[in-house]
Amino acid sequence: MKKLDNIQAVYFIGIGGIGMSALARFVNLQGKQVCGYDKTETELTRELVTEGISVTYIDEVSEVPDAIKNNEDTLVVYTPAIPKDNTLLNWFRTENYTVIKRAQFLGEVTRNTLCLAVAGTHGKTTTSAILGHLLADCDMPVTAFLGGIAENYNSNFISRGTEITVVEADEFDRSFLTLSPDIACVTSMDADHLDIYEDKGTLEDAFREFAELLPSKEKLLHKKGLPLDGKSVAVESSADFEAMNVRIENGQYVFDLKTPNELIRDLQFSLPGHHNLQNAVTALGMAILAGSPTHCLPKALGNFRGVQRRFSYRIRRDDLVLIDDYAHHPTEIDALSQAVNELYPDDKKLIVFQPHLYSRTRDFADGFGESLARFDEVILLDIYPAREEPIEGVTSLWLMGKIDKDNVALTSKNELPAAIKESRSRIKLIVGAGDIGAEVDRITKFLSDEG
Repeated sequence: MKKLDNIQAVYFIGIGGIGMSALARFVNLQGKQVCGYDKTETELTRELVTEGISVTYIDEVSEVPDAIKNNEDTLVVYTPAIPKDNTLLNWFRTENYTVIKRAQFLGEVTRNTLCLAVAGTHGKTTTSAILGHLLADCDMPVTAFLGGIAENYNSNFISRGTEITVVEADEFDRSFLTLSPDIACVTSMDADHLDIYEDKGTLEDAFREFAELLPSKEKLLHKKGLPLDGKSVAVESSADFEAMNVRIENGQYVFDLKTPNELIRDLQFSLPGHHNLQNAVTALGMAILAGSPTHCLPKALGNFRGVQRRFSYRIRRDDLVLIDDYAHHPTEIDALSQAVNELYPDDKKLIVFQPHLYSRTRDFADGFGESLARFDEVILLDIYPAREEPIEGVTSLWLMGKIDKDNVALTSKNELPAAIKESRSRIKLIVGAGDIGAEVDRITKFLSDEG
């Protein structure tokens, strides 16, 4: 592959993806020609168009601009989510363009920077967003590529300089092994993506291989208890980086941060849940390893506003609280349950859940059953297939049988707003990583005074 400086144009196949669009924004800022294809128009693709990026939704070669076709310095970047029979992808390959995966391109973009890589089966996006914000707010020259929309920037891309990069190191398809991290963390190593990995042991081996990419184990932070060599991170448990003296004041966490070298007192953090507090401590540790002055970190952490679809309040009234969240694994749903019960211990809670992937639903059915049963009411939607074909016998109706609860229902997206409104629970959560996120605005409007 040519050096990035020599590339004049980049065509992104799957440009509307959260990770792809951040890279497109970066390349566009470099003054190069950026175009792309995606299957459907979204708010994100519309934003790209307003930024001067050409986007098509038609999978035909005639849609590719001549300036892309005729440029020998064109690079084509695709996401693994793109089907193998995609016309554009196959045409670019047949015509001998340089075609690479998103992860390879991300590795190339970050190669000559101080690369801070956030890995883990849960918590990558929130930790990356906190870390990118800490560095930006402390005037560090950082570019951050995020897997979600950070509320402080209303974007999945932070650009304050190019000497430091923050990236999500995705274990799916072993993509994170294409990176060259200088500092990294592993937030969790729960079994997931068993369609890619044979079992949990194989997944853990991949994380250990990722850790070996670092220049030294002193540059790795990991959740305490994981089978890795590096600096440990914990909440209210002895570790190299530890949140101590945790309490809740005025609806937010206040804690002291113990590092290997000092104690920083009375940090404030507004995201609920111990899992988010763990993410914050991890991000603080990485910022310190990257050379961020510690005196500016408390203010930066205190003004971090969160990530869209990560415990996002959509309605907050005395009679109704509506929360939107991306959780799609039993461990994440357990964390959501802990957070919402800590905040609202005396209220009944409804969870609306759209399972994501047939294989994940099959592999963790018992775990989903236990996690969902922690809520007072459960509404299931059909499984969101994403990249998969159906698996015989694996349905949401089958999953219902795993939930030891009387108050469980299965409904369609069309009937969902009315079903949510009928629930007597004051706390209502809309949860999942599929297209349920696109329904949240409609549900919010229906439940609001206008609805």
